[in-house]
Amino acid sequence: MTKIADAIVSIAWIAIILYWMVSAFGAKKNMARSDSWKRWFLIRTLFLIAIIWGFQMTGLWASIRSKGIYPGGAALIPGMQWLVALGVVLTLAGIMFAIWARVHLGRNWSGTPSIKEGHELVTSGPYRFVRHPIYTGVITALLGTAFVDGLFWLVVFAAAAIVFAARIPVEERFMAQLFPDQYPEYKKHTKALVPFIC
Repeated sequence: MTKIADAIVSIAWIAIILYWMVSAFGAKKNMARSDSWKRWFLIRTLFLIAIIWGFQMTGLWASIRSKGIYPGGAALIPGMQWLVALGVVLTLAGIMFAIWARVHLGRNWSGTPSIKEGHELVTSGPYRFVRHPIYTGVITALLGTAFVDGLFWLVVFAAAAIVFAARIPVEERFMAQLFPDQYPEYKKHTKALVPFIC
């Protein structure tokens, strides 16, 4: 069960990373952006995740695990197969939600909080439910991965949540600046990350 779960989760993460790389081409040009340590940290975190999953998919990860270097690689709570199954479901659901959001965002997407040429306020698809559905999807997927692969991914989940929480106010300042009438109204009726909660 755990090997199958590992394979499914690995393939899902590789799929979203490849999709993100391809879909980044053709994004609208930035007019203004916020460059900071957060961008530096996020890019390197995603790069590290890609390397780890690449190792795992090639089988090299098994030898690293056997030497005790990697702290993950086992279910968060060993013996609880239902938690592993839940982890797979959360990982797939989170990744699909993030991709759905990325599709609706289209050419307005940016790797950092920024203002684009011809920027549009997107409120369709998952943006009807939350203002930052890509973050919702990634955080959900990381939590699911932690259930499958253990403590290391729980730390990655916490780090991503902190980075996203820091980025949200910056992005929302840009959006309020661009859409002074529509965005406050949209914000009133849509939660930031979790529908109906927060």
